[in-house]
Amino acid sequence: MSGSMEPMPTQFDPPSGTRDYLAAENETRERAFAVIRSVFAQYGFEPLQTPAFERLDVLLGKYGEEGDKLIFKILRRGEHEASGEADLALRYDMTVPLARVAAAYGSQLPSPYKRYAMGPVWRADRPGRGRYREFTQCDLDTLGSTSVLADAEVICAVHDVLDRLGIPGFRFLLNSRHVLAGLLEAFGIPAELGSGVLITLDKLDKLAPAEVTAELAGRGLPGGTAADLVAAMTAPDAADRIRAALKPSAEGAAGLDEVDEVLALVGTHIPVGRVEFTPRMVRGLSYYTGPIWEVVAEGVPGSISSGGRYDHLIEQLGGPDTPGTGGSLGIERIMLLLPEAGAAAPLRRLDVAVTIMGDEFAERSFGFAAIARDAGLRASVYLGGSGKLGRQLKWASDQGARWALIYGRNDQESGTVTVRDMDSGEQTAVPTGELRDYLAGLQA
Repeated sequence: MSGSMEPMPTQFDPPSGTRDYLAAENETRERAFAVIRSVFAQYGFEPLQTPAFERLDVLLGKYGEEGDKLIFKILRRGEHEASGEADLALRYDMTVPLARVAAAYGSQLPSPYKRYAMGPVWRADRPGRGRYREFTQCDLDTLGSTSVLADAEVICAVHDVLDRLGIPGFRFLLNSRHVLAGLLEAFGIPAELGSGVLITLDKLDKLAPAEVTAELAGRGLPGGTAADLVAAMTAPDAADRIRAALKPSAEGAAGLDEVDEVLALVGTHIPVGRVEFTPRMVRGLSYYTGPIWEVVAEGVPGSISSGGRYDHLIEQLGGPDTPGTGGSLGIERIMLLLPEAGAAAPLRRLDVAVTIMGDEFAERSFGFAAIARDAGLRASVYLGGSGKLGRQLKWASDQGARWALIYGRNDQESGTVTVRDMDSGEQTAVPTGELRDYLAGLQA
């Protein structure tokens, strides 16, 4: 049997494509979320929370041919369960729920409406490294602006998040749906084949050029046209070739102007070389209408962030025709790139660990923990009953506690409590009535 085969799951493993997060990893994630929220807020985006599931009809038809296959459907319940039909689905992303909210509450929202959302999404995908069926998306979007300033602002905000997290070697791949439409026109591809051709071209980062050419031919594209198109998209000078090919196309030329304007705007903020025009980058979601982009980084497959303009999505849901643009960060893949991701940093669960030196001291010691929490510190008492001091100090160390409180017979007689510095081992006798102020002062 091959040693590369994955181990068989046990009854205690989470479902395939999902994960459990114990304390240390969860704290790392929370620190990343705090950075993301901070940057989004700096750019003026406000939070929005939507349900974990949506009506199936709201989601279907918004993600393209491949995306619709990955929607996690929820079967009808109760008396309708036997029908085997679905009427709800777990949310696939944060963008379509935003469009639904905008359609429902449009008059109550500011214009432009700049929001961010963070939470789990679900896709019936094949799990792999950095690819899960349940994962967290961190989105930011602007509704109500047709200006490419909005597109550039989203890209800059995502850049600042990744830069502040310390992600190494990331870069933005930028394109436009108008460029892609012009490309289809320039290569004489019939409109009825256009959508399928773009879906196949989107696989150029996963399949060899010959495989993509064969799939295009299977979709009805003449072999010579398929070969020429793939050759142009994968050539070392692809950007120059595509620019030349798009000169006869008005829509393609407009798309190039759009790309160049975004590049000029973000160039005032993002270092040279981190954003580049990439004709082969497609973004398969069908609702995109203008600039589209992805972020790639060495060390993880696929993209760690992506986004683009979607000017008619809200209208598709029955709301007003409102322009929109946005982006999404894939936190699971980003976590693989965090500088501390491979480090076993000690976890500080407590600031203050309170020992129990005997049953007769339990009530007073329990009160000391409350005093520590009132002083703004994380504190807990030893829950193993009264025990030897050495064992309790080991527990305090295992909890990562910065200080330990010791209260025994001598402390009771002197009216003090012993505060032990767990790093240096130094101990200080503090009058019990002054404990709160003393602990508060330790944080200064």
